Amino acid sequence: MDKSSLVGIILGLIAVGVGMFMKGVSPVVLINPAALLIIVLGTMASVTIAFPGSELKKVPKLFGILFKERQLMTPQEVIGLFTGWAELARKEGLLALESKMSEIEDDFLKNAMNLAVDGQSADYIRDVLSEEVAAMEDRHLAGAAIFTQAGTYAPTLGVLGAVVGLIAALGNMADIDALGAAISAAFVATLLGIFTGYVLWHPFANKLKRKSTMEAKVKEMMIEGVLSILEGEAPRVLEQKLSSYLPADEKKKLIESSGGGQGDGEA
Repeated sequence: MDKSSLVGIILGLIAVGVGMFMKGVSPVVLINPAALLIIVLGTMASVTIAFPGSELKKVPKLFGILFKERQLMTPQEVIGLFTGWAELARKEGLLALESKMSEIEDDFLKNAMNLAVDGQSADYIRDVLSEEVAAMEDRHLAGAAIFTQAGTYAPTLGVLGAVVGLIAALGNMADIDALGAAISAAFVATLLGIFTGYVLWHPFANKLKRKSTMEAKVKEMMIEGVLSILEGEAPRVLEQKLSSYLPADEKKKLIESSGGGQGDGEA
């Protein structure tokens, strides 16, 4: 489970709840069926109008991505894997990697290695795999856009809810005490709209984009690794090339742990 999503939501609820308490406002005022209806159902209606049904069907899956930790290979694991494969290919030939196919669990990597072992050209492999990564990013951005739009609509619907509440409140100004309570309740919709928009929907969209970027980065490393093996590059050269995808501190640790550039896998 991706605990950061759950922790973030809990912290957001605590911030609003404790903040209201410190301001002398009872959190009970948030139990406002009319405001919840306008914000929740209104946001759903807006998103439904804005996106085709084929994309909206993926929303449950998107929530799964948000709250589940996907088992992706880390960049360090990719580098270690391809360094070993490069050494094997230089010693025994590219076809020796065919025996490794059964050990690969990642479908993208398995497809990439199959293309290389089957003798496809480097340009063909790069084109096919790059198109697959681009298509994946487009799908992920489309999913993130749903939450981005929900985050845009919710605060505006909060204003709409406040206006509706004020209309109801000002329709009967005879009872001043009731008027004050009605105006206070009217702004609950604004609070809920801003909270859901900027504490839930926009952050959800950002997390989906970040996870997509991380996955694309790993796949791009795999592409470079496969092409490097295909071109017969030395393990050390391959390692240095793939380490360029790492942050500076992690790259430094990798270089130090692998001997600081010594013994670069000569044939």
